[in-house]
Amino acid sequence: MQVIIAEKPSVAREIAAIVGAKNRKEGFIEGNGYAVTWAFGHLVGLAMPEQYGIEGFKAENLPILPPKFILLPRQIREGKEYKTDPGVVKQLGIIKELFAIADRIVVATDAGREGELIFRYIYTYLDCRKPFVRLWISSLTDKAIREGLQHLRPGEEYDNLYLSAKARSEADWVVGINASQALAIAAGRGVWSLGRVQTPTLAIICSRYLENKAFEPATYFQLKLHTAKDATVFSALSAGRFDDEAAAQAAYAAVMDADGVRVVAVEHKEVKEQPPLLYDLTTLQKEANTRYGFSADKTLGIAQTLYEKKHITYPRTGSRYIPEDVAAEIRPLLATLREHPLFGRKAAAVAGSEINRRSVDNDKVTDHHALLITEVAPTSLPAEEQTIYDLIAGRMVEAFGGVCVKDISTARLECGGMEFVARGTVVREGGWRKVRREPEERTDDTTAAIPALQEGGTLPVKGCDIERKQTKPRPVHTESSLLAAMETAGRELKDEAEREAMKDSGIGTPATRAAIIETLVARDYIRREKKSLVPTDKGLAVYGIVKDRKIADVAMTGSWELALSKIATGEMDAATFHCGIEVYAAQIAKELLEVKIEGAARLDAVCPRCGKAMTFYPKVAKCRNADCGLTVWRTIARKELTDGQLTDLVTKGRTSVIKGFTKSSGETFEAAVMFDKEYKTVFDFAPRNKPNKGRANKRK
Repeated sequence: MQVIIAEKPSVAREIAAIVGAKNRKEGFIEGNGYAVTWAFGHLVGLAMPEQYGIEGFKAENLPILPPKFILLPRQIREGKEYKTDPGVVKQLGIIKELFAIADRIVVATDAGREGELIFRYIYTYLDCRKPFVRLWISSLTDKAIREGLQHLRPGEEYDNLYLSAKARSEADWVVGINASQALAIAAGRGVWSLGRVQTPTLAIICSRYLENKAFEPATYFQLKLHTAKDATVFSALSAGRFDDEAAAQAAYAAVMDADGVRVVAVEHKEVKEQPPLLYDLTTLQKEANTRYGFSADKTLGIAQTLYEKKHITYPRTGSRYIPEDVAAEIRPLLATLREHPLFGRKAAAVAGSEINRRSVDNDKVTDHHALLITEVAPTSLPAEEQTIYDLIAGRMVEAFGGVCVKDISTARLECGGMEFVARGTVVREGGWRKVRREPEERTDDTTAAIPALQEGGTLPVKGCDIERKQTKPRPVHTESSLLAAMETAGRELKDEAEREAMKDSGIGTPATRAAIIETLVARDYIRREKKSLVPTDKGLAVYGIVKDRKIADVAMTGSWELALSKIATGEMDAATFHCGIEVYAAQIAKELLEVKIEGAARLDAVCPRCGKAMTFYPKVAKCRNADCGLTVWRTIARKELTDGQLTDLVTKGRTSVIKGFTKSSGETFEAAVMFDKEYKTVFDFAPRNKPNKGRANKRK
């Protein structure tokens, strides 16, 4: 009997239908010589330090470097402790029994690094020795599954991919455990969380935020000259800037007194703008965030759903190219979009012509090719799923469409002793830009067209404006710009080819970057403000501590990711990488143990709700018991409580009367602060005032 193991029950059902397994059992489906079972994602993972006999946070225990890692079934939290998930244990038991009677195992977990790790950890934990082969497919259509089952690959072909996944898993454990414990020990109190990828990502966010807030705008002035050729009026912007208004006014007067405008030079050139490459996961997430405000995690979740519904290919891809054999299928796929309400006609036109081959390159395809739609066209999708599907489908029409041909004209003009520049763009052939009717990029000195000019000619002065402008800081990161920064290890790269070249040395992977962002949000290091990602006080505090440490080194983290990709291709030894990680972890543990934390969190009281320890932070007091989590803000009605007042509130249930609270109207008042029955802060007014038991305003 052959046992097929999938990553999820839903995928297992699809495969079972193809192989003819119809008898549903507990934890698997059998029939026709097959048993199809499943995991629920990571059933098995690395054990925590307690399993190695290391209890508590002690400097003498660091660095913690297990000689051999212990695998355990997935843990769940019960109160203060972690216990094995009984559902996981039950499914592992079923898998073990099936493996025992299998002639061979067919691995059908997701075809990627993490999918390989999910199976290998299960296989290793169960001490299985049965031979296994790999189902490696890029979509879940019936056709793809059947073809994949007819071309199963030897399991050992993916040994290096497993070694890469295992090295990543163990590196994250070693760095995360040692860095987090070292900082917690240095701080003396509080829960701190650092990680190999999350901490450099936090550094990218915080450094940009602080740069933005510290930026002091400078005012400058430019002249905008208005002139004309025959009946066509157009404008030109001064090539130089003026730092003060008086100089701009003097230049303006010179222009207005001039007899005319002299044409110094004229340049015309044809520009052929190639279509964009197909999406990989990261570029899809960036586009969805920019256009629709979707978080990276949301886009990934929707794409995964579309994949499981068979409408798109495997979403967790890092490639923007397709191989030659897939290129042969593009026209029929585009033809399925003929009736699409947004770009059906364009899709039909591209399908009926020679496709653009910019996105076709065998050598640039990694584990999976770029994101494509499948032959299974959706008939009715929820709005957000339709949005993501349309992005992928529309990008396909663009990528395989014609080039956009533009005529770009640049004229250098002289007036009043000053140089002016006018630029114009005319689109001769819309090509791929016609698919979504993308607007042309415009700048201050670019217009739709400028008239035909002759060098040495003279034009009239039709007017002049003084434009007052200010320099602007780089904006705080959005998820789109953060994903771009992670992809290029923090480097500011606008050129698409340069970004592609940097992808292997970025931080995180397309499959993990969304989870990294969500981890930072969950740990209250960052928060979302509309489309922006803004660090919290807690996040800035962590950044202030680690910004000059190895743990926050974006370039170094990028080099580790490049090493992991080389392990997957057999170009680097996993043991060598792990030795480097151990040295790295020992260094950062030593660095962080020596940190002197100003105003570090300290233990001042016990929680009035659960009786456990309360930790005082600069902005809040918080219960250290995760199941309680009582949080008391220092700032109430625009008044910040002192340490003594906060201690009184936590230990006695109320403060003395405090002056200086401010209403929304701006009027000040005095009152004591106390807890109500739900441990929410409320005001207790002096007897001469009308009692008010309303909840105290939080930070304003």
